[in-house]
Amino acid sequence: MPHVIVKLHPGRTEQQKHRLTEEIVKDVMAIADCPETSVSVAFEEVAPADWPEKVYRPDILDKQQTLYKKPGYKNPFE
Repeated sequence: MPHVIVKLHPGRTEQQKHRLTEEIVKDVMAIADCPETSVSVAFEEVAPADWPEKVYRPDILDKQQTLYKKPGYKNPFE
């Protein structure tokens, strides 16, 4: 039962979100070998000013042991 949460800055269109959802679902089904009915995808829009405290620290900095792809941007707390 994979559930994917995509956190991103506001500004993407509904069409972009739907297209990204379709691609995520296709890849999850193919790679995790699960049916479409098992996959769910959610989007959480986070303002750039809130990114360090709402995403970077709790989801990236504090969970590096579960992170499979690190961001290429500089640590906003430095």
